[in-house]
Amino acid sequence: MESKNTVLCGANAYEQKYYFNEQFKGIPESIRDELHILCVLFTEEVGGVFVIAFEEDGSIVLETNADEDDITYDEVSSGLMVSEVRRNRQELFEALRLYYKVFVLKEDVSGYLDE
Repeated sequence: MESKNTVLCGANAYEQKYYFNEQFKGIPESIRDELHILCVLFTEEVGGVFVIAFEEDGSIVLETNADEDDITYDEVSSGLMVSEVRRNRQELFEALRLYYKVFVLKEDVSGYLDE
């Protein structure tokens, strides 16, 4: 299955690395810092790999997975954590979605701003 999602950022507990897609370097530094902390803390708590990506329409996708032989990774806990992150960071993800629509898709979002 081929994914057409564009990765914004992610963290890998196995390699202890964080990645930020430079295509989005226009995102304010404070938000980039918040994303960095969010990804690293997620993998510190749950393990595995955690990725925040954009779908083609600008929707935010949170993905987590682990190596097949990782016995410390708990899929149930990771799913609950994804739900918690999505709920607690709803405003951040909405702002990122609008950013994507304006700067990547070049959409007119003035209708969103009037609401």
